[in-house]
Amino acid sequence: MVAEGWSRRGFLAAGAASGLLLAGCGAGRGRPRLRAAIVGKGETDMRLLFKAAGIPRQDFDIHYSEFQSGHLVVEALNGGSLDYGGMSEIPPIFAAASTIQSFRQIAVLHGDVNNQAVLVPKGSKARSIADLRGKRVGYVRATTSQYFLIRMLEEAGLGWGDITPVAMGVADGAAAFSQGALDAWAIYGFPIQRAIATEGARILRTAYGILSGNYLVCAHADALADAEMSQIIRQYLALVQQAYGWAVANEAEWAGIVATDIGVPRDYVVDQFRRKSDSYELRPVSDAAIASQQQVADLFLAQKLLPKPVDVRPLWDARFNDSIPKRG
Repeated sequence: MVAEGWSRRGFLAAGAASGLLLAGCGAGRGRPRLRAAIVGKGETDMRLLFKAAGIPRQDFDIHYSEFQSGHLVVEALNGGSLDYGGMSEIPPIFAAASTIQSFRQIAVLHGDVNNQAVLVPKGSKARSIADLRGKRVGYVRATTSQYFLIRMLEEAGLGWGDITPVAMGVADGAAAFSQGALDAWAIYGFPIQRAIATEGARILRTAYGILSGNYLVCAHADALADAEMSQIIRQYLALVQQAYGWAVANEAEWAGIVATDIGVPRDYVVDQFRRKSDSYELRPVSDAAIASQQQVADLFLAQKLLPKPVDVRPLWDARFNDSIPKRG
């Protein structure tokens, strides 16, 4: 992973330079190449999943770059260093409020929301979100963690000003939480299992009932305008669906692979999988998905976190709807 604290320009340059080719995909000169993002480790790492699922060699190469959050993926897309990337519903909303949106949302990866949560450290007396009044709570700006934290506070009768919110990147947040500098941490993905397994952290509340479970698949406008790249993206979507289908059918094996990758005992990942709100699968662009993202945008506007109202509909592109296979 790339260390927090680098300049974003340096981060993006390093991400582009340090991408990895999918094992089995040749790196021969002249072969077309898809530049794709990886966010986090374990269950969301397509390199790991493709290898586990036995996805065969393709007629194009895949150059992966690693990112710690979706808003950095959006920056990379807007900077022209990615063709394909995924993130939550939230980072594109902030891009839509700016002058640069060089990508389109082409599909939905629907999945688990119980792996997004507010954690408290071992020994914490907090038993509900209401107990966070006056406490230091870490979160990742412009991501699901900020959104579900706002919603949880509202449901508990609290506002943003009733806590001491601390915006931090994933790595910095993990360090601060480990060192006792945070009373709670709103976070997503493998850091939850790491904190539970290695530090005795406890889940105060998951994002179930708040998040839609929609994670957005995006492609750069230039890639969509290129006939060859557009066909590669079409093929890649089918491979992603195939790989996640393997993960569902081979959950026990996949749990062991994920546990090894993130460095925790297998039982912790098995427990996470047991608590999943849903398994990951690709879904086509739909009115419901668009409405869900619009609801999120409207909340950020109401919280005065956006400079102006945002209409998310122009961000969506349904051209691949007919080529997303149904998961078997």
